[in-house]
Amino acid sequence: MAVRGKDLIRVMEEWAPVSLAVENDRIGLQVGDPEAHVDGVLLALDVTEEVVDEAIRMGANWIVAHHAVIFRPLKDLRTDKPAGRLYAKLLKHDLHVFIAHTNLDSARDGVNDVLCEKLGLEQTRVMIPTRTRQLQKLVVFIPETHHDQVLRAVCEAGAGWIGNYSHCTFNLEGTGTFLPEAGTNPFIGKQGELEQVREMRLETVITREIRDQVITAMMEAHPYEEPAYDLYPLDLPGEVDGLGRVGMLPRKMKLKELALKLKEAYRIPGLRMVGDGEREVSRVAVLGGSGGRYYPEAKALGADVYITGDLDHHTALDALADGLTLLDPGHHVEHLVLDRIGQKLKEDARLREVPVQVTRVDTNPFHYM
Repeated sequence: MAVRGKDLIRVMEEWAPVSLAVENDRIGLQVGDPEAHVDGVLLALDVTEEVVDEAIRMGANWIVAHHAVIFRPLKDLRTDKPAGRLYAKLLKHDLHVFIAHTNLDSARDGVNDVLCEKLGLEQTRVMIPTRTRQLQKLVVFIPETHHDQVLRAVCEAGAGWIGNYSHCTFNLEGTGTFLPEAGTNPFIGKQGELEQVREMRLETVITREIRDQVITAMMEAHPYEEPAYDLYPLDLPGEVDGLGRVGMLPRKMKLKELALKLKEAYRIPGLRMVGDGEREVSRVAVLGGSGGRYYPEAKALGADVYITGDLDHHTALDALADGLTLLDPGHHVEHLVLDRIGQKLKEDARLREVPVQVTRVDTNPFHYM
């Protein structure tokens, strides 16, 4: 079955929902048609003309990028200028561009989790909360013959997560009754006859944000014409989403040792360090991209060192005066999430036949001499 752009978008937004993006962020489909077929996908941090040329060469007609290709308001579309030439090439070659930015920064297993994982940080938590997920309980009644099928379907759609445990459900045997009226086509029983069926009551936890996709998966897996199910709101705190992460190093180390570890982990030729290289650090705050303005939040959460990009002179002075050391590996380290995006897309059954490739173009405008 042909894969369309809306299928690719659905997979990305189930992982990194639009609701996680900061206000006015430029995300989503920026160029193209959601109904267009997906022949191949190229993953990139930035959409440059070199990246577009690479997509054309490899036969990919979709680009999934982290940074918006349309960021500032357009004043013109002159093709004798770099921006106009880029947009013209995208349109001429029927290339479609989808952006996941701050929603991917905040998403579980997104940019900041990947950056923490590369450093081996433990006990990580959100640094700047932007949303608390609203919990609900899903209860569905299933004939015994299809219980396992429905359980797996709803859990694979995102239900049943409690902390780091997945597929959390409770199941109880019972008897269901129903009487198929005129116009029905029952999976079990006959019209006009009261039926009693051995059924399983399946209970699991979902968040309101994934409710629709879980219900869709349940309905597709359930054999009944009209599955019986209930949704209950839960007065319990859900998982917190947000920007940045704070975590612990496996052991204390000197700042300069962490700087060298970061260079190797993030595959960068150099970085900027603010503070005494001999100082021991253990609690680390990480925010991919440009996060200098958030150093007070890192300090308030007890971080010894804050890792972020695009630090300016005065922010570095202020943070140092406040007792916080800093490491600036640059903005471009966000490219480390591209392999994770590729993994997510390749693992999804809806996209399994679509070629997915990470760009080989280095879009980092800075070089160390």
